[in-house]
Amino acid sequence: MAAATRERALEAAVELLGAEGVRALSHARVDARAGLPPGSTSNWFRTRRALLGGLVDWVAERERADFAPGTWPAVIGPDGLVDGLCAMIELQSGPWATRTRARYALFLELAHDRDLGEPLRRQRRVFEEWTEHLLDAVGIADPVPAARALMALADGLLLHRLTVDPDLDVRPAVERTVRALGAG
Repeated sequence: MAAATRERALEAAVELLGAEGVRALSHARVDARAGLPPGSTSNWFRTRRALLGGLVDWVAERERADFAPGTWPAVIGPDGLVDGLCAMIELQSGPWATRTRARYALFLELAHDRDLGEPLRRQRRVFEEWTEHLLDAVGIADPVPAARALMALADGLLLHRLTVDPDLDVRPAVERTVRALGAG
């Protein structure tokens, strides 16, 4: 039961952060959004810093689970790479948009905080390595800089969809970039 309360608090905190930004984040507002008795969130996270740390870990865990090996179809060739990247961008700017906004808010809020920001940076490095392996598998030479470029493009497209144009067709930009990197 207690773990369920903690989970409800974290889910509500991500919703609050993703919908209203980091300034809206408080223990009382998380309790209210989660429908929990006052003080519930502070039982798990005594300080705002602890709450931010819990959020960082929670978001990272969810994203690792969402993109775990075997969760997605195998990427075969450049077309499979384009399809996979477009699907990922669609999910992160569609059904998972609130969590994506929360992740970006956490990145910005914790950019100056080595300790709290480290799980996000570590998560990013894991995704960079995963992307490097994908690019190597589809025959892109120099997968390390190519992965960074492709991830920067994906971040830009996500940010654009989340802030300016939620219906932006990302496929042309992804296809053009994959071709320019040498995969077809």
